[in-house]
Amino acid sequence: MSEDRRTELSELGEFGLIDTLTKEFKNINASSIYGIGDDAAVIRANDEESLLVSTDMLVEGVHFNLMYTPLKHLGYKAVVVNISDICAMNGAPEQITVSIAVSNRFPKEALEELYEGIKRACDFYKVDLVGGDTTSSLSGLMISVTAIGRAKNEDVVYRNGAKENDLLVVTGDLGAAYMGLQILEREKEVYKANPDIQPDLDGYDYLLERQLKPEARKDIIGFLKDLDVKPTSMIDISDGLASEIFHLCKQSNVGCNLYDEKIPIDTKVSTTAIDFNISPATCALNGGEDYELLFTVSQEDFDKIKGNPHMTVIGHMTDASSGKYLVDKQGAAFPLKAQGWNHFSDAAG
Repeated sequence: MSEDRRTELSELGEFGLIDTLTKEFKNINASSIYGIGDDAAVIRANDEESLLVSTDMLVEGVHFNLMYTPLKHLGYKAVVVNISDICAMNGAPEQITVSIAVSNRFPKEALEELYEGIKRACDFYKVDLVGGDTTSSLSGLMISVTAIGRAKNEDVVYRNGAKENDLLVVTGDLGAAYMGLQILEREKEVYKANPDIQPDLDGYDYLLERQLKPEARKDIIGFLKDLDVKPTSMIDISDGLASEIFHLCKQSNVGCNLYDEKIPIDTKVSTTAIDFNISPATCALNGGEDYELLFTVSQEDFDKIKGNPHMTVIGHMTDASSGKYLVDKQGAAFPLKAQGWNHFSDAAG
């Protein structure tokens, strides 16, 4: 490697790096239906079903801070973020593997607490822990979880199926996980300045739970089946609403109009964001870690989902040449910007 040709990873970002490293890889096995580029890989199991496989890694100091993250919650969350990827393919999770790298500062009891959280997630989502690996680490704790799910071949939903005029739909509400993180970071700084001061967490239960113990929207997959609705595209919201919209638009070759007033934001998120001098919309657009589902449906399915308390229509897809816009309450349109989490930025370590 020549230093005069050095490219910083922060210039590429996570997905740019993945594209660069994997551009020469082509699927050569007939069973490899879809590889890199979606929430999960799709592997043909038989003539009727496909296996869905997703892997995520959580690294101490990058994805979590043990000063305020209980190990039990961390274990639970590590499972959830992978199950969410299976749900984003319209599938049902069935198995996980867990690999950890751990330094000698962690005793057996700490790892038992971590695995208690993993077991609680397995019990709740009805998935089996079927393997993994353990090794030593010189730099804290790292957790890698692989989730395996299943879906009928005709039920699998990709990111690339959105069409012009499709409705853009999101589940739940957005921004709570980000504001939960802001609360925890604020109290961490207070503690570092004065360890005798007790953390002020009263009234923030919802925000803290969304950050420390998120849930995958497995229920939505059942609701959609009951409504006889198959999304045309789908993704889970891990890096912020705007970033995920960009992924859907890029892979489906469409544009989008997102309506600011339609974005579902909990009242507690709004009031807390204002206290922090942050725009509530910014929390939803760029905060990340909500693990809600973002999907598109055809106009014909609107009557099936309208009024559903679990889903909100927040926009519609347009021609790719029309671009991606955020439309405010006055009808003014502004170019949508994706400023979600960049794993290789200076702020990310």
